[in-house]
Amino acid sequence: MAAVLQTLLAAALLLGAVPTVSAQNYPNRPVRVVVGFPAGGPTDVIARMVSQKLSDALGQQFFVENIGGAGGNTASGQVARATPDGYTLMVVSTGFVVNPSLYAKVPYDAVKDFAPVTLVAVSPNVVVVNPSVPAKSLPELVQLIRDNPGKYGFAGPGVGSTPHLGGELFRLAFSLDLVHVPFTGAAPAIQSTVGGHTPIAFTALPPALSAVQAGQLRAVGVAASERAIQLPDVPTFAEQGIKDQEADTITGVLAPAGTPKEIVDLLYREIAKAVGQADVKERLTALGFKPVANRPEEFGARIKLEMEKWGKVVRDAKLRIE
Repeated sequence: MAAVLQTLLAAALLLGAVPTVSAQNYPNRPVRVVVGFPAGGPTDVIARMVSQKLSDALGQQFFVENIGGAGGNTASGQVARATPDGYTLMVVSTGFVVNPSLYAKVPYDAVKDFAPVTLVAVSPNVVVVNPSVPAKSLPELVQLIRDNPGKYGFAGPGVGSTPHLGGELFRLAFSLDLVHVPFTGAAPAIQSTVGGHTPIAFTALPPALSAVQAGQLRAVGVAASERAIQLPDVPTFAEQGIKDQEADTITGVLAPAGTPKEIVDLLYREIAKAVGQADVKERLTALGFKPVANRPEEFGARIKLEMEKWGKVVRDAKLRIE
């Protein structure tokens, strides 16, 4: 009996040591970094930035693979089923936490199927208007919409995007007659507002920034807890008396659930170092993002918070994608 117990104990110790051993040798081959959107968007750009820094730091290639479809759901479903060995990672945006409430069915569980690594950066949503719109602030915009029922709609970069949901939250808070006009991305939504076809837009900061700086659009509010450093003269929602409407576009890194903690912690440390570097901070700022690089457990808590917040908006606005 003693011999059997010793054998079982030795086996248990050996099994327990496997993740540590793999982490010590990690990575010893190229690492796939999945992005659920086409190349060129903010999520893809940040993924490539992070991947290059990880390649430089860890001596193996971290390469980006773009898998589009169903608002990121296709990629998330594939990564959820990937081997949890650290050789498949995923860079996600806010759609990852919104889609489980928005879609009738998604091929992943945002909490159970993934191991959070870090929230790399966040970008606030902004409300912009065509210069022909007389409102210079959010309270003035609310009054303008109330005085002209049925006249105004707001452009957004697709159903279920955080700008769309931020617009719905704004509409619901003030019981406004304000219609969402969905576009197939941020660029056409911005162009429509620049052209005056949809005089109001709710959008993430990056795609609107150059138009605001060029005077083609006027920003009337930033949906964040503090002003965006790229638009220091534009007050937040809270500064204008509108509470609890913060709406960030988040960009973070995940691994499949079951990935050894030592690997997750290593990736977190290296990404945090990268995000702390001057060139990365400068690039993120130019894109309209604020560097974060929080701990895995903090990112996990943020995922749950975002799911609860936007899930309520989806339900209250009666939104659904079959």
